[in-house]
Order: sequence, then structure tokens, then C-alpha cells
Amino acid sequence: MAEDLRDKLGAQHLPLRDQVLAALRTAIIDGDYLPGERLTEDRLAEDFGVSRNPVREALRVAEAEGFVVILPRRGAVVASPSSGTIADMFAVRERLETLAARLAAERANPTDVAALRALLEQGREATQRQDLARVAELNSMLHLRILQISGNPWLSSIAKSLYLHVQWVFRLGAAERAPHSWVEHIQLVDAIESGDGDRAERAALDHLDAASAAAHENAEGGYRAR
Repeated sequence: MAEDLRDKLGAQHLPLRDQVLAALRTAIIDGDYLPGERLTEDRLAEDFGVSRNPVREALRVAEAEGFVVILPRRGAVVASPSSGTIADMFAVRERLETLAARLAAERANPTDVAALRALLEQGREATQRQDLARVAELNSMLHLRILQISGNPWLSSIAKSLYLHVQWVFRLGAAERAPHSWVEHIQLVDAIESGDGDRAERAALDHLDAASAAAHENAEGGYRAR
């Protein structure tokens, strides 16, 4: 991972702090750095091939975003999404995604449905390979595409920062959750394709209920390496 990060950072035309922040977020979301894991400035500087200053600045932003906790006498550690955090996230998702599903059912054209089907197939393949980081990424891509198909730009705008955390929480439980999630995704896309807004809204709500229960169980059981 460290060599890949160093190569990528050197090639980007962004302030170094922003490059480090993006790489740090990705490493946490993908499960390279697990909840509770200590992140020293020296270690991150080595991983990313940079000095400690941009690392320090990136850690402050990551803390404000909820990915990192900076503790007295211990320094930075990867945050552990709590049951309260998960409840707040799903409260927002329930409002956003049920509306998006209803609107998508009313507005989706055959090209939109084909794009969703392609994501479903990629998700199935990634699940079979046990490529859990890719599964989590595709999960977010599917939901964001539905938000886009809804035709309401406010929904997509609100969801941008939320879905970094959605992807993270999903990745932490993906080993157990992924096979069930993609079955629910198929039902959701079937409902959208049917053009029945009520059916699509119910499918979205059923999916969110199952995802919320799994995320709470994972949080309460403690996060383990996968």
C-alpha cells in the first residue's frame, strides 16, 4: 500500500495536505487502517512518502470529518463508528434514499436501468472474489447512481459527504453483509425498473432496515480485522 500511495501523491496537482487527506480517507474507508488503530505522524509520513507537516494538517481535517480521533498522550487513532453515529447516518439515508428510489422509479429510462444492472453484476463478481473494498465502493456507486437518476440535484449534493461514511461503515461489515446486500439491491433495481414508486420506496426501506441492523450489530460487537 505504501508504495502505491507514494507514487500517486507525487503525480497529483493538489496541495500536499489535500493529497494526504484523500489518501488517508481512502486507506481508512478501504480497511487498510482499522478502527482503533494508532496513526502516528511518522508512520503516515513514511506510508505516504511526505513530511510530517502535511500529515499533521490532514489528521486535523480527518478528525473534523469523523474518520480519526486525536487522544491526549496517545495521538491519532482511527475512529470506531458508534451506534449513535450509525443511527444518525441511517436516519438521513432513510429520508434521502426512499425518496430517491420513488423518483427513480418514476423517471428511469432503459439506459439508466442498464447502468444499474451493470453495477449489480460488478458487485456480484466482486463479492465472489471477496474484494471487499471494491464491493463497498460499488455499493456506494449504486446508491449514488440512483440518487442521480432521481433527477433531484439536491439529493445528490446532500449525499456527497455522507457516502464516504456509508462506504466506510459498509466496508467494516462487508464480509458478512455483502451477499445479503446485493440480493436486496437486485430487488431495489427490479422495483425501479417496474416504474412503481410505492414498490421502489418499500424496497429501499427494507434494504435500509437490514443494513442498519447489520451495522448496529457490527458496532456493538466491536470491529475486527477482516
